[in-house]
Amino acid sequence: MREYLLTLCITAAVTYLLTGPVRKFAIVAGAMPEIRARDVHREPTPRLGGIAMFFGMCAGLLAADHLTNLNEVFEKSNEPRALLSGAALIWLIGVLDDKFEIDALIKLGGQMIAAGVMVMQGLTILWLPVPGVGTVALTQWQGTLLTVALVVITINAVNFVDGLDGLAAGMVCIAAAAFFMYTYRIWYSYGIEAAAPATLFAAVLMGMCLGFLPHNMHPARVFMGDSGSMLIGLVLAAGAISVTGQVDPDVMKLFSGSERNTVHQMVPVYIPLLMPLTIIAIPAADFVFAVVRRTWRGQSPFAADRGHLHHRLLQIGHSHSRAVLIMYFWAALIGFGALAYSVNSASMWIVLGIVFLSFIGLVLLLLPRFTPRAPRWAQHLVPPRYRRRRAATAPAASTPAASTPAAAASAAPAREAHDTCGVAAGVAGVNGATAVGPRSR
Repeated sequence: MREYLLTLCITAAVTYLLTGPVRKFAIVAGAMPEIRARDVHREPTPRLGGIAMFFGMCAGLLAADHLTNLNEVFEKSNEPRALLSGAALIWLIGVLDDKFEIDALIKLGGQMIAAGVMVMQGLTILWLPVPGVGTVALTQWQGTLLTVALVVITINAVNFVDGLDGLAAGMVCIAAAAFFMYTYRIWYSYGIEAAAPATLFAAVLMGMCLGFLPHNMHPARVFMGDSGSMLIGLVLAAGAISVTGQVDPDVMKLFSGSERNTVHQMVPVYIPLLMPLTIIAIPAADFVFAVVRRTWRGQSPFAADRGHLHHRLLQIGHSHSRAVLIMYFWAALIGFGALAYSVNSASMWIVLGIVFLSFIGLVLLLLPRFTPRAPRWAQHLVPPRYRRRRAATAPAASTPAASTPAAAASAAPAREAHDTCGVAAGVAGVNGATAVGPRSR
């Protein structure tokens, strides 16, 4: 555990220290697109944060290769090298997209090629535990197709959810934490060395996200871009593939006792099938809804819009930070709920706890729809959002017509500063690329 934590800290430190210089490089390189209709930020912000995340991953893997116990992962398995090869390819495609906005089909082809590179080096699904049947061995073509499909779905799911400051990095970090605890339990409790690569991947992924989050929280100073979102999606998929299709369930020796006991004991075997789905449950649901919504409208499935889950949270009335925290809450509930159920599936308290937390999450989700208003005598005792709004027509009616142009002229600069996306260069406190000269409006 100490070596895993050391790898995590090294990855996080390198990612954090490199993000600042990478931000300046992105500003100079012009990787700073104009505000689009579906964006929620108010000024152009540099991308290419995935560069720092990629080098942080390389530093973490390099450090793990020189540690006493984790070095065995590199000696006994080719999976870390397969991950590094696929990650380098998908990262390069993401960097080009952040700078030049390449076509969506080209990115899709690059994702499939990156998955194929990992398959060629041994990171593929060999068998699947099927409930009621047992372990089913897959042919080479079946394993390849299933691996490529899982990689492409995970990459695009993470890419789709990357719409608010700190959202994708935080959700993937939470998912990686739950996945790390699960794979470490398999490796430590059952003594299965085949789960060690997936545990290493989860530790490195947590370090990448934790190192980048301080720069990406609202208001974000830099975005990870496709170079970062596709990269962490690939690493997440690689860990799921490693523990799902490489760990033999028969090694756990859970087939004993009565049929009912066997069903409860087999839950940790079936969780690898469910864990990759639970850790990307919210991004995957957003991905499916987006494809159905755009296809129904006659658009391309890769056409951008403002119909994602995080956009709908903003439309309901949540603030930027509250929408991100709500998404964090649901990601943690799903990921750690599945983890707790895998540890003790017979406990009713776990199920009741998940149901209770789900109810709290729904209340928080719908809270802006049912915001109570305090009575008039208690207006000064409650926060402003719970106070009754005063009618705007009365002051306007009492205002002389001659003063209206002057009032409008005095309010125009404030309104313009609030609505426009442009900020003068050199203004302190801005979070975009405004420190390097003016830009086109």
